[in-house]
Amino acid sequence: MAKDPEKNKDNYGADSIQVLEGLEPVRKRPGMYIGTTGPDGLHHLITEIFDNSRDEAMGGFADHIEVALLPNNRIRVTDNGRGIPVDVHKTTKVSALETIMTVLHAGGKFGGDESGYKVSGGLHGVGASVVNALSVYTQVWVHKDGDIYTQEYSQGKKKYAVKKIGKTKERGTIVAFEPDVIIFKEVKFDFNRVVNSLRQQAYLVKGLRITVIDAREAKDIEIDPEITYISKLNLQVPSQTFFFENGLTSLVKFNNQILKPIHKNIFYVEKKVEGVESVEIALQYADDISARILAFANNIYNPEHGTHVTGFKTALTRSLNSYAKKNNLTKDGEDSFTGDDALEGLTVVISVKLREIQFEGQTKAKLGSVEAQSAVSTVFGEAFAAFLEENPDDAKAIVMKVILAMKARKAAKAAKDSVLRKGALEGMTLPGKLADCQTNVASESELFIVEGDSAGGTAKTGRDRRTQAILPLRGKILNIERARLDRMLGSEQIKNLVLAFGTAIGDTFDISKLRYHKIILATDADVDGAHIRTLILTLLYRYFKPLIEGGYVYIAQPPLYKVKKGKEIMYFYSEEEKNKVLGKEIGEMNDIENTDVQNTAEEGSEEVEEETNTKKAKISIQRYKGLGEMNADELWETTMDPEHRILRQVNIDDAQDADKVFDMLMGTDVPSRKMFIQSNAKKATIDI
Repeated sequence: MAKDPEKNKDNYGADSIQVLEGLEPVRKRPGMYIGTTGPDGLHHLITEIFDNSRDEAMGGFADHIEVALLPNNRIRVTDNGRGIPVDVHKTTKVSALETIMTVLHAGGKFGGDESGYKVSGGLHGVGASVVNALSVYTQVWVHKDGDIYTQEYSQGKKKYAVKKIGKTKERGTIVAFEPDVIIFKEVKFDFNRVVNSLRQQAYLVKGLRITVIDAREAKDIEIDPEITYISKLNLQVPSQTFFFENGLTSLVKFNNQILKPIHKNIFYVEKKVEGVESVEIALQYADDISARILAFANNIYNPEHGTHVTGFKTALTRSLNSYAKKNNLTKDGEDSFTGDDALEGLTVVISVKLREIQFEGQTKAKLGSVEAQSAVSTVFGEAFAAFLEENPDDAKAIVMKVILAMKARKAAKAAKDSVLRKGALEGMTLPGKLADCQTNVASESELFIVEGDSAGGTAKTGRDRRTQAILPLRGKILNIERARLDRMLGSEQIKNLVLAFGTAIGDTFDISKLRYHKIILATDADVDGAHIRTLILTLLYRYFKPLIEGGYVYIAQPPLYKVKKGKEIMYFYSEEEKNKVLGKEIGEMNDIENTDVQNTAEEGSEEVEEETNTKKAKISIQRYKGLGEMNADELWETTMDPEHRILRQVNIDDAQDADKVFDMLMGTDVPSRKMFIQSNAKKATIDI
């Protein structure tokens, strides 16, 4: 029976309005404050607490920050700054520490007076209170004026008032927290991800030492609140410390370490202008086709860039066009450089500092402050023009690099137009090798990119035809390290991928036309499979980056072993997993039955046989060398069935690492390649 709309209208009154108090809005809608409750949001909690300590360092009040990963999913952040105030706040009538940790938009960074911060990224109570709200445990220790103060919280609520617990000769703040498993899908911190993020911060704040410690495996660890830094305990655990005197120029060198710079001198400028406390930029071009733009506002990393990057791009393109024309490096009547031409092969770090800063969202991924655009454009434009004039050799190398990019763009456009005229990329004809799925709903569709026709045939048989499409690749795709877009479009393998995706490529790329919302790389678990996977990841990173950023790319993990014990069948995805379980099984049987174990090896399999006077038990082990060795049922059960399969979602860091390794191994820098091979040779597992 249909509801009466008039009756519903009459029931809508004041009682229908829900009022969320304190930190309840954060727990109710965590995505509004940290972006997501997945891995990105989880690691963002560390960033929010670290930002407060980092702001102390930016203000000149601290010079050492330590981030420690502890057992039970706890994080501990320590600084030697002034310590969060603990005296009673005149408005809230409770300690300033309690106010900061339990009240949104409460902090010492709003007024801009001398006792606060001229420039800051975090806002104490915004970030800290959000972390507190999303944690099942939070505790703060403040070393201040010779005393130690502490307060503990759970899910944003205090457990007791701020209290004094001892004396100290140290100063600073310690914040420990444990994310709430009710909020986050999986609480698993990635040590390398934390290290990479904090390494950037060490470049950005001159004179700041940052230590990262992974003490999650430390047993019986007891941390006395009188001990500020865990590094003082001399634990035998993984740790890294960063300290860089040269700031942004060191960061540019780090990002170009496996690339070949095309000019010697790294451009650098730092200047204060009206309305902006600091504009700081460092850049260097490398022999590469990708651009690496690292943007920061008040030392907050902005992956989605913002107004400061817009200002930079405008000034860069204008300066290069002006210099090229002035010095007759481009012919009259030739097209001007575009922004994409100017960015090709560029590694640049852009850092701005503002008193009143505005981000587009709580996660601070994109800068929205309008004044940053003109400030960056002016400061960089003037300084870069002077750099080009004062360094003619560097200037010529840069301009010739940009000219080459312009020519390649024109050639690629001509090639693409030619292909389009033939109808190849218009979507008129899908690749003949593609076994498409039945549904036209992209959100339901999956594309399995498999290695070879054999695996392709098995996958086509075993798949769910309604939602799963199969595209087999014949061998390795084109090495794109030195290939331009025009040559790439001539490769049948790459053309098939572009057609299957449906997005087009280059300046006509349109992610809204993506035909599959899961693109799954299913290659063999051997060296060739890893190579093909790296080739594809590099292609996606350089030409289809939005697919990775949107979370559409996955890597399938097929099993390495199939083990049969009687009628029981088990699959193992690693050598360690197999040895752990199988070794236990055999050990238990030997203990009970006191039998002899005999090994017989066949092609791709082995049998472990166990005999007694009364019964005979047999374990059969088969090693899969490739997906093509599985039958359709096995492939479905282990690799394609959404209920049982293991998929690893590729993030931008994964793709970036693959790209860097690929560039090193396939590029022209022989010394770097030799060093990489020598340093990693001992880690290789050779399957003979």
